[in-house]
Amino acid sequence: MLIENPKTYKGTEVENIFFRPSFCGKSADELGIRVIYNMPMPTTVQVWSRPENVLQPFESGWSGGINANKMQKTIDMHKVKAETRFSAEDYFSMIFEKIIASDAVGFGDLTGTELEKAETELFRQAIAEGVRSTMWIGDTKGEISSLTTFNGFFRHIVDGGNKIAHTLLTDDEAPVAAIDTLQRSWIQASDELKALRSEGELVYFVSSDLYNAYIEELDQKGVDSAYNDVINGHATLYYHGIPVIEVALGNYDKNQFTTFCLLTDRRNMVLALNTSDMPENEVRMWYNPDEMENRQRAVFLAGADIIDQRLISVIYSNY
Repeated sequence: MLIENPKTYKGTEVENIFFRPSFCGKSADELGIRVIYNMPMPTTVQVWSRPENVLQPFESGWSGGINANKMQKTIDMHKVKAETRFSAEDYFSMIFEKIIASDAVGFGDLTGTELEKAETELFRQAIAEGVRSTMWIGDTKGEISSLTTFNGFFRHIVDGGNKIAHTLLTDDEAPVAAIDTLQRSWIQASDELKALRSEGELVYFVSSDLYNAYIEELDQKGVDSAYNDVINGHATLYYHGIPVIEVALGNYDKNQFTTFCLLTDRRNMVLALNTSDMPENEVRMWYNPDEMENRQRAVFLAGADIIDQRLISVIYSNY
């Protein structure tokens, strides 16, 4: 197979090759959110809360009990087109580097060529980063960032501010001490959010500056565990048993959320992807001889939303 040969993926190939490796299993755990695939359109997420006070005095007959409460949220899905292009020389260099560095992990039995694996890996990484960044700072209005294909979590946070426990940092306060910020985020959280702690799904999402500041504060404590972290790196950080996950967004122009700390239940943040409910769904890679460049294109549906605005506690810089 030549690098100039066109390649087209459709149906389940698109999902299994380009999306699930980035948004399932360990990759989804690292994102710290809830990811759903190919649910019937319109994409609706249902959350059932457990009923309280179900105990009844023992007596014959049916006492009725209390119905479980259901919260339903429809995710606004947008048609997305991902495109990249490289000069033929640069493209060959990147593909060749991935081939020689390959660990022989394939994406399924496609053609059995290392070339195709390297090409799909290159585009898969580009799609994954595009979706990851947009699900956080995407804004169809173009106010929060230049990523405008669909609205991300921070757009929903701004629009739902009256339902969210939030604190705006002034220029003098940002960046602030990481531990103090984590503590403030917990203190201002709603009772509904704090009550979910026992279920083990709470998570802090923090900007890179706060994440790095938290590492430095832990290292300065001078205990053996901090010394081991210096050697081995920080695989997972925690604050009072709650994971602290870095959200790296510093490389995007117009991104106004440079400093933030967001406490929520990871099941409350939903990314929805659909690669099956439109006829033009596909991923294509081809060579354009007129421009002497390699091109890649993917078409799919994507959306992100917050299920319950009450289950958010956020401290962020004013945009």
